[in-house]
Amino acid sequence: MIAIMDTGPWVALIDRSETRHAESVQWLKNFDGRLYSTEAVLTEVLYLLNFSISAQCAALDFVLKSVVEIAPSSTKSLRKTKNLMKKYADMPMDFADATIVCLATETRMRNVVTFDRKDFGIYKLPRKQSFTIMP
Repeated sequence: MIAIMDTGPWVALIDRSETRHAESVQWLKNFDGRLYSTEAVLTEVLYLLNFSISAQCAALDFVLKSVVEIAPSSTKSLRKTKNLMKKYADMPMDFADATIVCLATETRMRNVVTFDRKDFGIYKLPRKQSFTIMP
């Protein structure tokens, strides 16, 4: 299985004070597959963990140890991201979410690891496909 990791679960995996920490850890233990994310999501994760350099380093270790692979953005994907933000401006869609939807569109990944069921329940992939939301 392959999936795209959003900010919330990633932070919860590292920050033991998060209410969904145990759920996130258990989910990751049971997950058998590859996780991908974007630089924008990683930036949000590091910002939210700025209370502790060791927490930030743990987030970076997820990438350095290949737990989460960061998909690089291109000028083409940034254009798509901008268009998605304009399309969902009434919500509004933030940059990190737009990069996830763009990555999913480009790679045909439908699985997203997120606590943001409301927004990812609204965002659509090509041919009006919906995301499969985990956990």
